[in-house]
Amino acid sequence: MYPGLELSIQALRERPISAERKEQIDVLVTYMKECLQQGKPLRLNFICTHNSRRSQFSQIWAQTAADFFGIPLQSYSGGVEETAFNERAVASLQRFGFQVIKRGHSNPVYIIFHTEDAQPMIAFSKNYDNPINPHQQFAAVMTCSHADENCPFIPEASARIPLRYEDPKAFDDSPEETFQYDERSAQIGSELFYAFERLSSYGL
Repeated sequence: MYPGLELSIQALRERPISAERKEQIDVLVTYMKECLQQGKPLRLNFICTHNSRRSQFSQIWAQTAADFFGIPLQSYSGGVEETAFNERAVASLQRFGFQVIKRGHSNPVYIIFHTEDAQPMIAFSKNYDNPINPHQQFAAVMTCSHADENCPFIPEASARIPLRYEDPKAFDDSPEETFQYDERSAQIGSELFYAFERLSSYGL
């Protein structure tokens, strides 16, 4: 991991998580454990309405946590509508220590690195059923209430797991913008590191 990102990860792993929240995260851990025990591919598709903030954070932090613990995850994200990966969220990831390359304009593709010798992560806004996303043997992890309530059926998903987060968009163009984006990224990162640390403890 890049040195700045290593420091961020250390802080995330020390961040407290409530018992109630751990109970919700453990549903995801149980699903992932069963996949590995049964020799099935471990694929997570994080879904939010616009695939612009929370689902993108989740895709990137999940892949980073899985790579950190040596777990063979394929991490994806998608939305109900295609928009763009919000630049405020991208900037937050850079503050945490990720290296980012931008390609394109209206719906840019971001190439995101957490280390020099691993495959980069590709992030851009897309529908959850975009061709690059899995269409069988995956869990749909619902990261926002709107998508969870208005998209009641995800075709071919092996499981549907709610793991909702508040939207930092509410603070756009306010004095709290930077803090709130970093706070949401930190929450998602800490919870997903918790999940993958729990999974790694099973020695699968």
